[in-house]
Amino acid sequence: MKTIDTFNFSGKRALVRVDFNVPLDAHFHITDDTRIRAAIPTIKKILHDGGSVILMSHLGRPKDVPEEKFSLKHIVAHIYELLGIPVKFANNCLGANTKKMAQELKSGEVLLLENLRFYKQEQAGTESFAQELASYGDVYVNDAFGTAHRAHASTAVIAKFFTHKMFGYVMASELTSINKVLNNAERPLTAIIGGAKVSGKILIITKLLDKIDHLIIGGGMAYTFVKAQGGRVGNSLVEDDKLDIAKNILAEAKKKNVHIHIPEDTIIADSFSNEAMTKQCDIKNIPDGWLGLDIGSETIKKYNEIIAQSKTILWNGPMGVFEMTNFEKGTKAIAEAIVKATKNGAYSLIGGGDSVAAINKYKMGTSVSYVSTGGGALLEYIESGTLPGVSAIEA
Repeated sequence: MKTIDTFNFSGKRALVRVDFNVPLDAHFHITDDTRIRAAIPTIKKILHDGGSVILMSHLGRPKDVPEEKFSLKHIVAHIYELLGIPVKFANNCLGANTKKMAQELKSGEVLLLENLRFYKQEQAGTESFAQELASYGDVYVNDAFGTAHRAHASTAVIAKFFTHKMFGYVMASELTSINKVLNNAERPLTAIIGGAKVSGKILIITKLLDKIDHLIIGGGMAYTFVKAQGGRVGNSLVEDDKLDIAKNILAEAKKKNVHIHIPEDTIIADSFSNEAMTKQCDIKNIPDGWLGLDIGSETIKKYNEIIAQSKTILWNGPMGVFEMTNFEKGTKAIAEAIVKATKNGAYSLIGGGDSVAAINKYKMGTSVSYVSTGGGALLEYIESGTLPGVSAIEA
């Protein structure tokens, strides 16, 4: 793996693609700086070597034109605070002035470029756009795992213009952790897959069936599996057009000797609301007018036992509507079980937006082996075995 540890940046301008797509409140204050903090070690390594750093990122989803609420100027002060040195800001990612600022950077200095997505050429992967960005630096570093699955100008196309191109610490850690789970796992290996719909997880489940020993199903997608087996699921979320796919997954798992675990009981409600009436029932016999919103106590007990026996754990997707306090018990219990297994020597990888949100909500992120910074990128890497932003460095 080509990482920054194998390169001395002394006297070099490093063009670093970071993922500073952080949430901002109405007053432009950062509400979660996890992604910025993750990139700090990479920046510090380059500076420590005697190099200078040009940071480029996107923020939000602007309509290919500058928008105040998506300007990266709002995060400059926070990067300064985390790095402990001033950060210069170029109010355009292109142009003669920006190029001049980049060329005049001295050793130990940092420059942040304005939002790349203010230009449609970024997402279109336009080569001339990538080439102009490339002209700012001597070395290219990709440390933006969260966007590595996009064939954008700054993540995939730009690498061709550099002799020296490599991964930053975030990218290296992400790839190492995923490969540990997929290719070097200690057994038994358990995948916990939740979330709302089977349709969004078909490819990942299919790929994982060749790797895992246990597959734990939770979240809204569980009701499609239950109905596929002849269960009554009331008004629960079901993809009727995916019942055959659920049956196929169950059949394939049996062929490959993978143990699939589907909830036995569920917490049901008479409406999709935290104030709804609730009760616990057999997941195969949910009354009409009621819908399942979390896994039940017997399922939690069963899942905890499987997790406790696992040596490697991959978690993607919550067990219920954890955003509502009355339906978070299952997700929290799974998080606690993973933490306990990790303390007992298991390797645990948490990935996917909702799983990461859950583990952070319960302040358990530091108690598992690795929390991925890229939801979609993690899933696509598992599904395809590589990503545009990865193969561009490895080419």
